[in-house]
Amino acid sequence: MLNRKSISKLAIYCGVVTAGISTVNIAPASSQLFPQAWVTLGGNEGDFTYGAGARFLNVGVEVGTGKEGATGGDVLAFLPLPAISPYVGLGIYSGDDTVAYSGGVHFGKGHLVLGAGYHSIRGFNGKIGFRF
Repeated sequence: MLNRKSISKLAIYCGVVTAGISTVNIAPASSQLFPQAWVTLGGNEGDFTYGAGARFLNVGVEVGTGKEGATGGDVLAFLPLPAISPYVGLGIYSGDDTVAYSGGVHFGKGHLVLGAGYHSIRGFNGKIGFRF
């Protein structure tokens, strides 16, 4: 005969296996399958900063100019959420501060992409772009 303990263990194991299998088959949202391009404008310590970027799947690149004319680029990693995509980035820039870090969010509907973020060299910035 089966006792209650063995049935509950079996139920737990089946639940864990089912959950594991179901997460393997999750596909990215359609918003993450199409490339995105954007421009970014901001400011840092009174200097006007600007840049441009592109994203495909969960990886992006952004190039820009920061305070005192420092120029460089960043590699961005996006968290794949359906409606909003937070990101973190690491980059290399000319000038006194050579290593830069950044973070922010992208969100949008349809083909329009909006965003906001902070960059250690380019300061706080806003983004506007489009999805192909």
